[in-house]
Formats: sequence, structure tokens, C-alpha cells
Amino acid sequence: GQFSVEDTGIGMSAAEIPKIFSRFYRIDKSSARGGTGLGLSIVKQVLDLHGAKISVTSTEGKGSAFSLE
Repeated sequence: GQFSVEDTGIGMSAAEIPKIFSRFYRIDKSSARGGTGLGLSIVKQVLDLHGAKISVTSTEGKGSAFSLE
């Protein structure tokens, strides 16, 4: 099966997408937004352990879509 999640957040450039699954990587490094940069790396590790895949599409300033399969 497939599961998708979309947001209307800050989005990201295509160059940043491969980096977002790295531990401690944060796109928005401003102090106004919290976070450790661990969330997506944990998601990726769990999906890998289950043989699942995640894909991302994004547009800067418009948001992102994450698909899990």
C-alpha cells in the first residue's frame, strides 16, 4: 500500500531533498522553529528496516509531499 502526507510549509529545493534524511540536518535553521533534525532520519531508518521506501517532492515556498510505500 501507499501512504502520503502533504504540507503547505516552507518547502525545499531539489538539492536539499537528499540531505533531509541525515541526522541533525535542518532546512530552516532559524531559532524561531525548534527541532533537532532527527525526525526524518528516524522515519527513514524505520522504513528501511521494514523494506519500505519514502519519496519526496517539494516546491520552495509552497510545501512538500512525502509518499511511503
